[in-house]
Amino acid sequence: MAAPSDTAVDPADASALAARLEPLHSMIYFVPEVGEELAQAGVTRDRDQYFAQRAAPMGAVGPGVVAATFFNFNPALVARSVPMVWAQVAPPDAVNARLRAADSALRRLLGDQVSSRAVTEAGELVRRACDGATGEDRPLYAAHADLPWPEEPHLALWHGVTLLREHRGDAHLHALVSAGLSGIEALVTHTATGKGFTVAFAQRSRGWSPEQWSEASAGLTERGLLDGDGALTETGVALRAEIEHHTTRMSLAPWRHLGAESMARLREVSAPLTKAVLPAFAVDGVFAPRRR
Repeated sequence: MAAPSDTAVDPADASALAARLEPLHSMIYFVPEVGEELAQAGVTRDRDQYFAQRAAPMGAVGPGVVAATFFNFNPALVARSVPMVWAQVAPPDAVNARLRAADSALRRLLGDQVSSRAVTEAGELVRRACDGATGEDRPLYAAHADLPWPEEPHLALWHGVTLLREHRGDAHLHALVSAGLSGIEALVTHTATGKGFTVAFAQRSRGWSPEQWSEASAGLTERGLLDGDGALTETGVALRAEIEHHTTRMSLAPWRHLGAESMARLREVSAPLTKAVLPAFAVDGVFAPRRR
């Protein structure tokens, strides 16, 4: 492993770069190709497809492991899919179906850019960043990191961004637990920022009833994190900010390994690629409108 080129990276720059790269991974949860591939493999329900594709690198794990590592899903919802989904598709087959879906989706979304020098260079830079990541106490990252790197440049880029996403995601769970938030409380406070899912989609996709949501909101109000209208208080805003800072602090190793100069180059070459995949997220009723 090569020595880091610059350990003094700006955490704000690292957080911004992670956010820029994120759509190159998370498009997989919105593109039709993944549903088609998993349906052919034997998994037809949307909910089962989500759990299968993301949990498969961990093997045929049970509902407790999935609920713990996915965190903000209702464990009762998880248990309605896991472990039964493994009777429909073996984990290695789910991994391969997801990779085929990523291939098809990226070819469609990137068009001629899929074979561009920008894709190759971005993939090389991302892989170098991943060389600085380790799996200690990061179960989802570690499971995905055990998968082989694809040879195709656009798939290597997707795989590398996936590793960075899960590496940061595991750190985010540490931050949430350290802040004293349960899975549903984390989801409620996140939607209250207005920067993520709508409340309706969060409840539906994560399996929480309106009554459970109201109960969690009431507890957060008692703690002074939400006001009477369900908006974040100053204390709540400060807590969410500290959660993000905590997450970033725990996720700096790949970026320190890559170095500030190469980070700047990755920002430059990845910008048009991220822009090209954004249409995959144009799904009504999922994301809250961005506040100006």
